[in-house]
Amino acid sequence: MTMTSFSNIEITLLEEGFCAKDIVEQKITSSDDKDAFYVADLGDIFKKHHRWVQALPRVKPFYAVKCNESRAIVQTLATLGANFDCASQSEIQLVLSLGVEPSRIIYGNPCKQVSQIKYASAHGVQMMTFDSEVELMKVACSHDNAKLVLRITTDDSNAVYSLSVKFGATLKSSRLLLERAKELGLDIIGVSFHVGSGCTDPATYTQAIADARYVFDMGAELGYSMTLLDIGGGFPGFDDFMLKFEEITAVINPALDKYFPVDCGVKIIAEPGRFYVASAYTLAVNIIAKKVDMKEQSGSDTNEDDGTSDRTLMYYVNDSVYGSFQYTVFGCEHATPIVHKKPKPDERMYPCCIWGHTCNDLDRIVELCPLPDRQVGDWLLFENMGAYTVSASSTFNGFQKPDIHYVMSRSAWQCMQQIHAEEMPALVEKQSPGNIPSHCG
Repeated sequence: MTMTSFSNIEITLLEEGFCAKDIVEQKITSSDDKDAFYVADLGDIFKKHHRWVQALPRVKPFYAVKCNESRAIVQTLATLGANFDCASQSEIQLVLSLGVEPSRIIYGNPCKQVSQIKYASAHGVQMMTFDSEVELMKVACSHDNAKLVLRITTDDSNAVYSLSVKFGATLKSSRLLLERAKELGLDIIGVSFHVGSGCTDPATYTQAIADARYVFDMGAELGYSMTLLDIGGGFPGFDDFMLKFEEITAVINPALDKYFPVDCGVKIIAEPGRFYVASAYTLAVNIIAKKVDMKEQSGSDTNEDDGTSDRTLMYYVNDSVYGSFQYTVFGCEHATPIVHKKPKPDERMYPCCIWGHTCNDLDRIVELCPLPDRQVGDWLLFENMGAYTVSASSTFNGFQKPDIHYVMSRSAWQCMQQIHAEEMPALVEKQSPGNIPSHCG
């Protein structure tokens, strides 16, 4: 194994036959302090980008930085040629600091602070969304050359997280907003929508694209020549999700061809977040405490009728819902633990509750799941932990965020060099101590 420096971040380069799971194993076996940690596979980001280009060749990705603002993630995507959807001044600063041109940024927050609109103007970020008259007036007073994108509502009732209750203009109000923008002398360049995070009904995209076409035509009647369609996010980040990425793209592509043909002169973009990063991260947490909660009605730990346990094991781990598991608080997603030490075929499974390490009684990561009997010092793994984990976590109770260890296959690294050799930072490699204990099958 070797290490390379990428945007001042160390990355372990994996030789053929090794994978991110090997690094997880290495960190566990070599860890004395047993602190929780992430292993993030930047090679997985590379594969996702290739998958995007193959499945949605007409749609330019503007990665939603809010999903995971890790510098290594943003730098990797910038190197691959992706653009960026920023929601705040800080996110814009991050992207610009990596040498990304402001033309590759859309300020995708429909409700912006005036000082941050001025910051965008001063730093050349022109594209930004809006969905209200008040926002139009703020932009008119605070930005010298804004290129505005009208965000419309969608039916996101079938999404894991709905967004239209908070953002978006109705078709009826869209005409009024376009008329008001005309009065203010503002340039409207296109339309955007978001079907909600974790979309489960691909037909939602078809209707939203049709609605966008309607607004384009509406704008043309008022003298606007729009050139941008932003189809937002909502794309799944791992294949175990109830709807696969290609099932969605199989609906999007025909809808785009119908309402926005290739020769129509409209640039099409999207704002994927979890699609790129969810499956790249694995989190390892350590069991720091344990209790056995016996059922009051039974003195035995086994029900003789069905063989099930009459006790619940309560594991306490060194992360929390105020840290990496904040996404579970809303009840729409559930964390699924994997035991590091594989259970024996005949090993009994018990109902288990997993608690975080803070002193708050709401800090329950998993309410109930089947796990074997494990001890303090053992590890639990959580896969698909790249989306809205690192970015949403806090240091509540003084607990620090887990370290992140980045890896990438050497072949993916070499491909990235070939794609944008002139943009890649200088390689500084050195031998990495230690050997990887196992191979991927």
